[in-house]
Amino acid sequence: MSNHSTSLTTGAPASVGIVMDGNRRWAKANGLLALEGHRAGLEKAKEIARAAFDAGVTTLYYYAFSTENWKRAPEEVSYLLTLFEKAITDELEEFAKEDICVRFIGDLARLPEKVQVLAKNLEEKTSGNKRGTLVIAFSYGGRAEIVHAVNQLIEEGREVVTEEDIQHALWSKGLPDPDLIIRTSGEQRLSGFLTWQSIYSELVFTDTLWPSFTKEEFEQHLAEFRDRKRNFGV
Repeated sequence: MSNHSTSLTTGAPASVGIVMDGNRRWAKANGLLALEGHRAGLEKAKEIARAAFDAGVTTLYYYAFSTENWKRAPEEVSYLLTLFEKAITDELEEFAKEDICVRFIGDLARLPEKVQVLAKNLEEKTSGNKRGTLVIAFSYGGRAEIVHAVNQLIEEGREVVTEEDIQHALWSKGLPDPDLIIRTSGEQRLSGFLTWQSIYSELVFTDTLWPSFTKEEFEQHLAEFRDRKRNFGV
């Protein structure tokens, strides 16, 4: 069963999830095309991931593309898929060289076959890395994940299931629940991010648009987490 813990060396949350929101609003505010906001968001994701692992975080979840995002304009979806493919072959390869394990969770069957293969190959290539795990939630929705898990258990012939059974059938199988979830851009909801896994996550909502989110602000939220008392219902 997944658990919650803190880094033994730094007191930082061991597992952090980030809803990277505000790319398009950032682009509009800076007189740029929305697509440029997504490019800036990718660069910011690399910066904050390195800051997280340097701070002692061992598992970092990024909410990169939701199941609802497929409903966006075709040209934007196409660009995001192209950006995702580039990230797998270029940016995420950098983390492979830094001893970071890369995982992808979501309904990946909806992605172009070439991208599915690239993602699987990167997962296999980095599976033995030990410094930390970067989890990219792409084509992801919390309800979709739970439905997928239940259907998988039905296919296995289960008539009665436990929480542990569902836990092991989730896309995030083997990964810890997030201790802390941060959402940027001022929205104060999780929008289907890690619905099953987030029941005891500490939440932080910031007005900062994702491309403007800084390492200093991230570290501030980690410090705030350290000061929170967590009883887990006890």
